[in-house]
Amino acid sequence: MKKTTRRSFLKSSSALSSGLLILPSLYGFSANNRLNIAVIGVGGRGRANWSNVPKENIVAMCDVDDNRALDGYKMFPKVRKFRDFRLMFDQMHKEIDAVIISTPDHTHFAATMAAMELGKHVYVEKPLAHNIWELRTLKRAAKYYGIVSQMGNQGHTTDGIRSIKEWYDAGVLGEVKEVHAWIGTFNFRPGHYWTKPESFPPPKHPIPDYLDWDLWLGPAKYRDFNSAYAPKSWRGFYDFGNGQLGDWACHTLDGPFWSLDLGMPKSVKVDVTNPMTKHNFVSEKSVVTYNFEENNKRPPVKLKWYEGGLKPDLYKDLGIDKMKNFDRQGMIMVGDKNTLITGGRPNNPRLIMSDSEWKDFKKNAPEKIIPRIKDETPVQEWVDAIKNDTLPLSNFEYGASLTEMAVLGCLAQRFNADLDYDAEKMKITNRPDVDAFIKPPVRKGWSYGDNF
Repeated sequence: MKKTTRRSFLKSSSALSSGLLILPSLYGFSANNRLNIAVIGVGGRGRANWSNVPKENIVAMCDVDDNRALDGYKMFPKVRKFRDFRLMFDQMHKEIDAVIISTPDHTHFAATMAAMELGKHVYVEKPLAHNIWELRTLKRAAKYYGIVSQMGNQGHTTDGIRSIKEWYDAGVLGEVKEVHAWIGTFNFRPGHYWTKPESFPPPKHPIPDYLDWDLWLGPAKYRDFNSAYAPKSWRGFYDFGNGQLGDWACHTLDGPFWSLDLGMPKSVKVDVTNPMTKHNFVSEKSVVTYNFEENNKRPPVKLKWYEGGLKPDLYKDLGIDKMKNFDRQGMIMVGDKNTLITGGRPNNPRLIMSDSEWKDFKKNAPEKIIPRIKDETPVQEWVDAIKNDTLPLSNFEYGASLTEMAVLGCLAQRFNADLDYDAEKMKITNRPDVDAFIKPPVRKGWSYGDNF
């Protein structure tokens, strides 16, 4: 596969903050042109993504699960259908401008690299990739191939997250040294978002005739099919997903990561209830503590993530237990001037103060200097960026870093291990057994990006 002409991406911090990353035109699209888009992952989140760009041309659809993809296939009866994205690219790469990828986490990387190597713009559902090496590689490859990239963490397109950054930059919160975030219980049950198999290792179930199980596994080590893996509950198995933290950090921790310019933590501490390490399965309760060193913008920050229904002590101290919107999920940034709270997504932030004070603040809030996105739709933001030679704010340069922070915490949960991290060397320095999972092995035929 040949690379396309490289682009020079603007890297100034002011451009990153404003969302005005202007790129020299490579494809020559005008605002009225229609993109030819291929879809990898048609059902579930896939449909939520491709249905948001009705003015573009869907020219190919690919899914290993005919049942999940059925409704989408019916809506586009004349569009070519595939189970293997590699065959799709082999046969149709000249007809494709851009690709929307909404598959399980463990197959994001292979599909994304294959698309970028052909010079295709890519939109990838969050979290961007499954391990740290994949994330670093996608970040470098997006620059090398000069494509327009976007990670689909919907909250990053909202007015809310832009307000969080503007308020922090304007000094509304003052110094922030603590961040706390929480999420509710897993609620395991058959056929649900989270399913625990009846035993470990999961017993062999018949493979449904509508599912290509080998392609679904992709780069992961082969194992017998069990309905607890697919179609919906794969996130509970670390070979395929990264649990609650991997699923939600790109939403819930997006605001503090961006506004505080957190970067990578120096260490991660973990407290796991009933760890399931030997089964590579999520544990029901845990607390993950990230420790970030000071930088030229802020003091040291301690960020704590609580899951399985656990919550920070100050949940009640600040009166949050009386705010029903934050019962299951939430995030607070504790400042020495004001404390900010959001739900699981950063859509509707507010300051913890009396109602009258809050009304007064909103009337005199800091100026909105970061451009807002019409309809707050990340897929449309990506399409517009392709046509207007810009980059979305959650492009791979940003999205890969946000996801890397999350994945590091997931490794701590998975192995019930406190970790020391050398981000520059991309190395866990105190646990070589865990460091090996920075870049886990993949099955033969699924290696991509080794030149990056």
